[in-house]
Amino acid sequence: MIRKWNNNRFDSLLELWLESTTYAHPFIAEQYWQESLPIVRDTYLPAAETWVWEEEQQLRGFVSVIQGRFVGALFVAPEFLHLGIGTALLNAVKQCFNDLSLEVYQKNCRAVNFYHAQGFRIEDSAWQEETRHPTWIMRWQAD
Repeated sequence: MIRKWNNNRFDSLLELWLESTTYAHPFIAEQYWQESLPIVRDTYLPAAETWVWEEEQQLRGFVSVIQGRFVGALFVAPEFLHLGIGTALLNAVKQCFNDLSLEVYQKNCRAVNFYHAQGFRIEDSAWQEETRHPTWIMRWQAD
């Protein structure tokens, strides 16, 4: 079900990303995410290593790691949340990398708690000028 994404076509990833990020961040205007789509498509996804969870030939979730260290994206389709897909995707990248960090909106308590349960710890905070919301910088290190 988990495989490395080796395709330069990001349509299905972008569709899932937009649906999931809008769902996960109701405190940010949907227009912001729609306007961010080109940079995700043209900059972030091509620069990342991405693993996908597929079931019945349908994309259910994905995780992207940038520069071998930064989890730039972990998204699961809203209708498939709480089924272990996010955990499995994170575990897959933990097998490849010994030190991972990420940035998560402080208001996204569900995600903060999820990452905490996965062994990530808050190391710092930041401010996202574009969205006008604070974030946590979280880090996980292999034992």
